[in-house]
Amino acid sequence: MSLLNDTVARIREKAVWMRRHALKMVYDKQLGHLGGDFSATDILATLYFGVMRYDPVVPKMPDRDRFIMSKGHATGAFYSVLAGAGYFPEDWLATYMQPNSRLNGHPNRNYLAGIETNTGPLGHGMPVALGIAIAGKLSGLAYRTFVLTGDGELQEGSNWEAAMSAGNRHLSHLTMIVDRNRLQQGAGTEETNGLDPLDDKFRAFGWHVEMVDGHDIEALLAVLAAPVGDRTKPLCVIANTIKGKGVSFMENKAVWHHGVPSPAQYEQALKELV
Repeated sequence: MSLLNDTVARIREKAVWMRRHALKMVYDKQLGHLGGDFSATDILATLYFGVMRYDPVVPKMPDRDRFIMSKGHATGAFYSVLAGAGYFPEDWLATYMQPNSRLNGHPNRNYLAGIETNTGPLGHGMPVALGIAIAGKLSGLAYRTFVLTGDGELQEGSNWEAAMSAGNRHLSHLTMIVDRNRLQQGAGTEETNGLDPLDDKFRAFGWHVEMVDGHDIEALLAVLAAPVGDRTKPLCVIANTIKGKGVSFMENKAVWHHGVPSPAQYEQALKELV
């Protein structure tokens, strides 16, 4: 097996592990956002197990790559990837949203290493990532800043103010990934407040844009792990995904934005997530 094939296989294995943990966390607590967890899982797994430079033993090392989980409600996926990356013990996942748990419904940097900033209110992550990227450029550090947003979240104007500034400042070490599952709470994004043509919008704001299948690990690696090189623009990766990916009765269903499986659905989902 080639090094690339080995990496892809390892990331896929981690993604299954993450989905199973997120499913159990939401089912046990009877709260959460499985649809968005599952659409974002392959992106997170690729970043943490194939792209980013970090050290959970020294979580504040100055030259680490930074990641901002702007769609902060998708904590089932985010906490799973942080545990898998070694930021805290796996058994902490069982405390998800329990009283006095460090694993809140939204991520809190005061409770867990590996969280760069508190998120949850949508539209905040991109402006914070912009500031982090500017700081890196001013300090001469070569770290990359990654931010994952939901597509419905892009209806918040703060994202576009940040996008305009990032393009103007030529922040080539900034990468924005859009989890483009085309569904938000209750309806499709294009029914609610249309975003298309999303790629042209970002190009108009001075970004380099790549469109990719957000569940194709090899394609994600090719785009996200590619060196910045001579690129002079920030990078927007529009990752076309499926809400509820991996579980047949959840896929492309708006109700699974924050649905909780019944006991029978939970068992079926576990059988499908292999």
